[in-house]
Amino acid sequence: MAETDKRDAVSLGDGRYKCPCGYIYDPAKGDPKHDIPAGTKFEDLPDDWRCPRCKKTKDKFKAL
Repeated sequence: MAETDKRDAVSLGDGRYKCPCGYIYDPAKGDPKHDIPAGTKFEDLPDDWRCPRCKKTKDKFKAL
């Protein structure tokens, strides 16, 4: 993939990810319940972070 294509691919979407249970992680809001500040990208969440609603792991989430 060309460098400009990579930048375009990254800029698509708003960074939200959805858990199978319906919870949506929104980086604009973070996860205050678990001390994740607003502005934290999904990719930057700790490896042990889980869905606050159902406790599924990050790998179960799908990009919106």
